[in-house]
Amino acid sequence: MKVAIYPGSFDPITNGHLDILKRSLEIFDKVIVLIAVNPKKKYFFTVEERKNMILDSVKELGLKNVEVDVTDGLTVKYAKEHNAKHLIRGLRAVTDFEYEFQIASANEFADKEIDMIFFMARNETTFISSSTIMELHRNGVDVSKLVPNAVYKKL
Repeated sequence: MKVAIYPGSFDPITNGHLDILKRSLEIFDKVIVLIAVNPKKKYFFTVEERKNMILDSVKELGLKNVEVDVTDGLTVKYAKEHNAKHLIRGLRAVTDFEYEFQIASANEFADKEIDMIFFMARNETTFISSSTIMELHRNGVDVSKLVPNAVYKKL
């Protein structure tokens, strides 16, 4: 069974994240959406809220073979413990590439057996990020077309 890990803060999960998840399920038998918790980072939603929104979104889309978990450790270590050899990441712009290149290099240093798989964001989702969603929402913009129903209800 080919297992991949899709790590991120998912604060909150967006339609862009879900598009990448759907596409990754065409390649992998199982994908674990891994909520990575950084104690130095301030989050809008709690870990439980984020986990529930992801689970509800996956259920609403009828996606199979998706698990949701949480870690505050190294993603590559988590992947090894769960027999996953691939980490899934999305790329929206050149700035994403620079950041992801650094992360990929660090991951390779930590574990050479883990490969990064990058999905390019579709044109309609290139500007979507969790922080952009939150900023638009805080300023009264309707973000219902950018997030799954589970997230929109929480907002």
